[in-house]
Amino acid sequence: RRCLQRGAGPGPGPGPQPLLLEFAPGPGILTRTLLDAGFRVVALESNPDFFTDLQALEDSLDGQLKVIHGDFFRLDPLSKGALKPPAVSSDKLFETLGVAAVPWRADVPLKIFGIVPQQLERNRLWRLLFTMYECSSIYRYGRVELNLFMSEKEYTILTAKPGKSRIYQALTVLAQLGYEIELLHKEPWSSFATNLKNGGLAIPKTGRLPNDHLCLVRLTPQQNLFTGGLKPSNASTFIFMVKQSFAKPKSKLTDRLNSWSLDNSDTLLKALEIPQNAAMCNLYPEDYKRLFEALQNSDMFAETLFHDEVLASTRTMN
Repeated sequence: RRCLQRGAGPGPGPGPQPLLLEFAPGPGILTRTLLDAGFRVVALESNPDFFTDLQALEDSLDGQLKVIHGDFFRLDPLSKGALKPPAVSSDKLFETLGVAAVPWRADVPLKIFGIVPQQLERNRLWRLLFTMYECSSIYRYGRVELNLFMSEKEYTILTAKPGKSRIYQALTVLAQLGYEIELLHKEPWSSFATNLKNGGLAIPKTGRLPNDHLCLVRLTPQQNLFTGGLKPSNASTFIFMVKQSFAKPKSKLTDRLNSWSLDNSDTLLKALEIPQNAAMCNLYPEDYKRLFEALQNSDMFAETLFHDEVLASTRTMN
């Protein structure tokens, strides 16, 4: 409870209750903690087994909780026609929340809490990154803050340092560039995650990375993300450029630039003060942004180089 109050805003007291959107509340353990901490909660739940109990909790309160049938990770699907629950339109959701869109550089308009499912966890984090960089879905409303319970493995990747070729990845670069990342709490899996068949932990072990905890991580979009040449309109190209750069993380940057048919790579790297022998896994996130902005201004580089790949990646993420 103390962690939630520190991470998400004030606790009980005079004045209006701060609003939180919680997704996949399940049996409502975290929901009750948020309510006890003085928050007004809108809960997005897709599992009918939990939905009825949450509705009963809603009925017992005086407007502090509202339960909606929906799946946070099925927001704004690309399918045509009317959406069928648990698919949800972010426009209708934010209308229900009473949250209006604000400029990107304004304060955070909404805080979201939830547990990222272990199944397809990486894919879900990628999709959130895509929508954030493109200012689509929930990010049409501004710099929405995410407070996510995720595996220690994925948190380790998000916060990896350059040079760690096995864990410093495209996801790392894009997350660190796009979000302010703050660890709020670590809880051992053994506190709650068990396999009922044999009593062992239900979380798969990983050889290279630690994965003994569930981590509560705050992801706040960077206020200055869209400065210079990076914009929501060309963000998909930037994302694919970073992803392609990590296809061979130990390869030299000059080789990658040559593969993009850039003839003046030496001049470009000198202007950016990047060593010519630098490997892709040694560049800092800010270096990738500066590189992209420089390429945007180069006569030898065109966004059409990545067009088909960008479309394919976008469809896959959605």
